[in-house]
Amino acid sequence: MKFMKLGSKPDTFQSDGNNIRYVASELASDITVNVGDVKFYLHKFPLLSKSTSLQKLVANASEANCDDVHIHDIPGGPTAFEICAKFCYGMTVTLNAYNVIVARCAAEYLGMHETIEKGNLIYKIDVFLNSSIFRSWKDSIIVLQTTKSQSRLCEELKLISHCIDAIASKASIDVDRVDWSYTYNRKKLPEENGNDPNLNGIRSRMVPKDWWVEDLSELEVDLYKRVIVTIKNKGIVSSEVIGEAVKAYAYRRFPGFNKGVFQFNDVSKCRAILDTIVWLLPSEKGCVSCSFLLKLLRASISLDSGEMAEAELVKRIGQQLEEASINDLLIRAADGEGTLYDVHVVQKILEVFMMRDKDSEPQLEDGDEIQEIRKPGILSEASKLMVAKLVDGYLTEIAKDPNLPLSAFVGLAEMVSNFPRPGHDGIYRAIDMYLKEHPGISKSERKRICKLMDCKKLSVDACMHAVQNERLPLRVVVQVLFFEQVRANASSGSSTPDLPKAIRELNSASYGSSRSATTNTEEDWDAAASAEELRALRGELAALRMGNGGTNDKANGDAKSQADRAAMSRMKGLLTSKRIFSKIWSNKGGQGENSGSDSSESLGSANLEEAKSTPSRKGRHSVS
Repeated sequence: MKFMKLGSKPDTFQSDGNNIRYVASELASDITVNVGDVKFYLHKFPLLSKSTSLQKLVANASEANCDDVHIHDIPGGPTAFEICAKFCYGMTVTLNAYNVIVARCAAEYLGMHETIEKGNLIYKIDVFLNSSIFRSWKDSIIVLQTTKSQSRLCEELKLISHCIDAIASKASIDVDRVDWSYTYNRKKLPEENGNDPNLNGIRSRMVPKDWWVEDLSELEVDLYKRVIVTIKNKGIVSSEVIGEAVKAYAYRRFPGFNKGVFQFNDVSKCRAILDTIVWLLPSEKGCVSCSFLLKLLRASISLDSGEMAEAELVKRIGQQLEEASINDLLIRAADGEGTLYDVHVVQKILEVFMMRDKDSEPQLEDGDEIQEIRKPGILSEASKLMVAKLVDGYLTEIAKDPNLPLSAFVGLAEMVSNFPRPGHDGIYRAIDMYLKEHPGISKSERKRICKLMDCKKLSVDACMHAVQNERLPLRVVVQVLFFEQVRANASSGSSTPDLPKAIRELNSASYGSSRSATTNTEEDWDAAASAEELRALRGELAALRMGNGGTNDKANGDAKSQADRAAMSRMKGLLTSKRIFSKIWSNKGGQGENSGSDSSESLGSANLEEAKSTPSRKGRHSVS
């Protein structure tokens, strides 16, 4: 730490109790200066020779035949006044980063300028600040922190602006010119202690570009904001480093922030800090991670910081949503919302993400030919795939909330329904979890939620799970079985057969609409499949596979035809021999395709949750 010694005479200030200070001298004191609760018994000559303010005060006191002078509002109080008084006496005074600001403000208050005497205290302090303090990284930060107690006067004297500019200039210099001694919050590495003889005093480790971010995190939010803005305005430090600085400040100011645990002792102060952090975020995409932005959003909701901060965070998160994780999106809903997680804010984020796909505009080019000009940030297929997978995982988690309405679940799933995905295992997991946690939903709701997935896009493991899942409607189970047969045909060299009309009608919105079939028939298909029904379907599937085993050596066209006929023949036999399946072939309504979406998730683990029984049909027992 830099310091400056003023004066050469010994310090003869002494105390008599806690509130009396005097100068040990052969001359009796001829003036009493009252500073707050402390009385200073001093001499007029050394004081008046350097202070215009004391000259005026003593003159006024003499006119009233009084030797007492009262100073109650001097910056720094008795301590700062004593520094100025010792300087007037020529006694030794040591100035450093901790006391130089109060001494400078007190000297300004007392009028210790060059006009009254050359080399006065104000001049000497200004020289010390400019030649030593503002050239030191550590001391500049300390001095800036001490200006808080005298902020108004420091602003008038431009002490704060000079200090901020000094700090910003040092943070902006080339890292090749930075030594590790500049920063004092970083723990030294073993080789930096000077004990390694191989180093020969040469720094062997490169200084990172963000070497200064931890030190500035100690500043109060208003000063920190001004420093970061000044650094930005210099245009030298990259946006990534600015983002790292803001991130470090958030971690320092919000204990537990990195782990997503927020402890807000002073809500209004924390809200101001959060608003400042959001305001300071660099405008460039990717300067901070999506995970960090989601933590800020979670804190914003907890603090109820207002719509502006939340809207800005939602916008930024939506621009890089593909980087998010499921846990980051699990934002707790505010008290009184009714649901466990804030699904609405995730929907808003997803809307921003999807808006990026509309950043293309048709424009006229040469020959009046309309071409599509795509702007930066347009959604790639990879981004859509990652977000679809993210939403599937998020739906699986929020489905565990017993208070989550079906409309919220379906609405979020439908937002990514048009995203191309090779598999639907992810949305199947989410649907199965919702059916498990909401056993009381109606048959129409069960049908609605199952329309979100495409049975053709389920993996083998998912199909195996689905055909044993008593939570699924019977129509879905039959479709899964059919497509598993299709997969078996394809693996044996046969072409994929078209979906039979009767099977298509199971998930068709028009099913039963053109016939006078009974309502009970339709409702049976939408009800969950019983154990007996599932067992019968699996048994017939095994028979279908065995019956098709001899077709491998035929031409593709004949194999497809024969496989289709065999499958249809055996399926009809099964359905006509069992009362529960006769409804498929007895109803021949309008046509319709499976309404599952085109969304996808890369096929992950096959450890799907074990299906559990839902006690809604008589005679049901668990599937072995």
